[in-house]
Amino acid sequence: MITLTEVTAVLKKLWVPLLLTAVLGALAWTANHYRDNAIAYKDQRDKATNQLNQANATITDMQTRQRDVAVLDAKYTRELADAQNTISDLRRDVDSGAKRLRVAATCTGVRQTTAASGMDALAEPELTGAARRDYFTLRERIEIVTKQLTGLQEYVRTQCLK
Repeated sequence: MITLTEVTAVLKKLWVPLLLTAVLGALAWTANHYRDNAIAYKDQRDKATNQLNQANATITDMQTRQRDVAVLDAKYTRELADAQNTISDLRRDVDSGAKRLRVAATCTGVRQTTAASGMDALAEPELTGAARRDYFTLRERIEIVTKQLTGLQEYVRTQCLK
């Protein structure tokens, strides 16, 4: 049997190595704990950096698209304004008599005679005032729809199909 004095003697010899082993074990556990934390924080940083880069790329793409759309809008708005000015100029010239509208029509109810009463045969078909206004309104609306459709097609080609 081992006596208490023998145990005390062994402990006196081994207390430094046991204490050193305990301290090294604690240091190893602490280092491993902080290493795991560092790896976790690095992963979080990398994810946040990736998300930030994606957000910046999205913002840059959106700004580029907005500039492109603004250029398209300005182009087709300018073309529409030019077309409307042309139609307004034509309307003003027709109203003032500087230009005339040519109508390809025949008058079916008028008899074609060579007698003195044949003055009806010399009259050219002409639009009524309301029909003339409707003509210019239709022309203007056709230009608007054409420019809008052309602009939308360009938008789809350059923005949606990218």
